[in-house]
Amino acid sequence: MFGKRKWGIHPNTHKTLTDGKAIENGKLPQKVVIPVSQHIGAASKPIVKKGDEVKKGQLIAEGCGPVSSNTHATISGKVTSVADQPHPVMGKCLAITIESDGKDEWAEDVLTKRDWQKLNAEEIINIIKAAGIVGLGGATFPTYVKLCPPKEYPIDTLIINGAECEPYLTSDHRMMLEYTERLATGILILKKVLSVKNVILGIEDNKQDAVAATEKALAGTGVKVVAVPTRYPHGAEKTLIKLLTGREVPSGKLPMAVGIVVQNVGTSIAVCDAVRDGMPLLERVVTVSGSAIKEPKNLNLRIGASFADAIEVCGGYSAPPEKIIAGGPMMGVTQYTTEAPIIKGVNGILAFTKEKINDGPQIACIRCGKCLTACPMGLNPSMLSILGERSLAEEALNDYHLMDCIECGCCAYVCPAKRRIVHLIRYSKKLSAKKKEVSK
Repeated sequence: MFGKRKWGIHPNTHKTLTDGKAIENGKLPQKVVIPVSQHIGAASKPIVKKGDEVKKGQLIAEGCGPVSSNTHATISGKVTSVADQPHPVMGKCLAITIESDGKDEWAEDVLTKRDWQKLNAEEIINIIKAAGIVGLGGATFPTYVKLCPPKEYPIDTLIINGAECEPYLTSDHRMMLEYTERLATGILILKKVLSVKNVILGIEDNKQDAVAATEKALAGTGVKVVAVPTRYPHGAEKTLIKLLTGREVPSGKLPMAVGIVVQNVGTSIAVCDAVRDGMPLLERVVTVSGSAIKEPKNLNLRIGASFADAIEVCGGYSAPPEKIIAGGPMMGVTQYTTEAPIIKGVNGILAFTKEKINDGPQIACIRCGKCLTACPMGLNPSMLSILGERSLAEEALNDYHLMDCIECGCCAYVCPAKRRIVHLIRYSKKLSAKKKEVSK
């Protein structure tokens, strides 16, 4: 997959817009729209109905099945609807809308102080599961599932991902600087659960202040802080594993297949908050930036607050936005409305003016090979895009390792033909999933 070749790219990071700005708390939303699908796996099942009064931290939708996640009220108030609403990734999704009562009251028996060192692994995993914690780097895989690997996959290494290689995004960077003690505690809790000695925190070397802060906080714990070269997409799970351990995750396999579990720094902080302080996952840090944002910031926002709420805290727009993206510019999802809510996997909101958008007319592949050189997974993005245009998903899946694509966007970034390579690959994946569902 990786070999000795040079892969990846060096895009302009644009991180100076926000990397020196401390995290600010967003305003209490007047309403929140909380989707029941904010994670990989089955959607959670609503247990409240229109007209119910709820309080902050109250369970409002239960995880269903072996891979799912709980969902909680992020403000106190009244449930005004349980219906389809805009979703930043899915377009639309069933969601629970809560109108604020202005009190922001916690539900009883939610905030519970615990001595985590006296808890066993099973107790900790149950707390993490109940708190609705998922991967906050964007993948949104339920955290408790990662912490329960099958017996045939013994885990010997825990990697904490602090690379944050996407341009513009600085939320993880600021959390490593400002929430350092919570991060260190969360890492040690995860270490205890997995019962591993080898723990590595990987941070790109353009964040030396975060390297220094975390080294100080983790001194004497046995956790190793490693500065990795700044190159996109070093923050991708499989590439970071290769960089830090030399191990290569086989095609179609998860990191546990090579004895490794990877968790994001934000996830680690959420683990600390849940296990030590009893806090469910109700909020997350989001970078709001881009050429159309008046005052770019890092904001701590409630799950369910709208993109419009976040942009308002940043002073609104400095110029009319041509494109708004959830996430980073390389892997993010373009939005059709700012009424879409912040969900657990949204780590950035970017708004760009027309002159900053590099969208041009796409032409046929010119066979230059640049996408092959850039691809970190050693795939043939050119051929995958051609098969996507022709709706030949099975050929892409069987002959060109479609599912190994991590959708990092390196191929589209270097393509002189302006081909929508990632879009076509995602289309092929959806086609393949539909065919698989029909065949069941």
